[in-house]
Amino acid sequence: MAFVTQRYQVEKPMPAFLFLMRRLGVRQGEAQKIVASGRLVVNGVVCENSGEKISGDVAVKQFVPQSRGITPLFSTPDFGLFDKPSGVLVHPTTHRTPHSMLDDIRHVYGGFANAIHRIDMETSGLLLVSRNKAAERRLKTMFEDRGVEKSYLAWVRGRIDAPFDVDVPLKRNDDFSSIKLKVLVDPEGKPSFTHFEPVEYDSEHDATLVRAFPYTGRQHQIRVHLFHVKHPIIGDPIYGVPVDIAIEYLDKKLPHDKRLFYMGAERMLLHAQSLTFDYQGVNYRFESKIDFENLKRLIVKPSQRAAMFQ
Repeated sequence: MAFVTQRYQVEKPMPAFLFLMRRLGVRQGEAQKIVASGRLVVNGVVCENSGEKISGDVAVKQFVPQSRGITPLFSTPDFGLFDKPSGVLVHPTTHRTPHSMLDDIRHVYGGFANAIHRIDMETSGLLLVSRNKAAERRLKTMFEDRGVEKSYLAWVRGRIDAPFDVDVPLKRNDDFSSIKLKVLVDPEGKPSFTHFEPVEYDSEHDATLVRAFPYTGRQHQIRVHLFHVKHPIIGDPIYGVPVDIAIEYLDKKLPHDKRLFYMGAERMLLHAQSLTFDYQGVNYRFESKIDFENLKRLIVKPSQRAAMFQ
């Protein structure tokens, strides 16, 4: 498990944040996060105030990395780069999450390492991570300032013969009463722009491999933009399938055969292919080592899968 509970006996009362800083070797901000997330228990009671003086039986739920052998493609003293497999979370979503990329990141680089950006669980490909807090701040600012050029590969439904752009605003969906999509095209949303280029068309699977260049970084941007132009990503469990099927998937109740029929593949066929950026005066360009093109073998033949749901 990624989180384990460790117990301590504290004889001399001291502020909770100070105990955590000294015992765990964390900074004050991280100590306050531990308290705020309810991970500090004193004499059987959850501590809610990081300034509260504590003593006695103290239990702390800590993140202890449990590596599954995922190693970086490239390292510098400030950052590293991983090829994330499909099906692996970047960060644990709860204290019960059995494994995430953060396990391998901190197993390799230590407790101050962190992922700089997010990739959906079913998306594979390049993940940039910082090795220290100073680098984390610089790299996150670089992403926020759009100083990183990204490209993705995706196998999508149908034939695409020419490059095209999608420039529509996207908005987080706050009303799940009638539709379960997390992100929607909405005139009140934030500007979102993606350029797409076809790479090859496979007639046997009625699928096109496209390269996507997102110029903005909205959540689910590539997925929603392709769904919007009626070429959803094959295997996408949310965009392009009936609402009841998406709910079964989200509730982890969808049988494997139904997934293949409605979604067309056992995973979402989206892949973070390249990253290009300038860091500390050095220009870097990275390409994933995963042979994503060959994953068309996972695509269910058109006669054995459902039509797109719009």
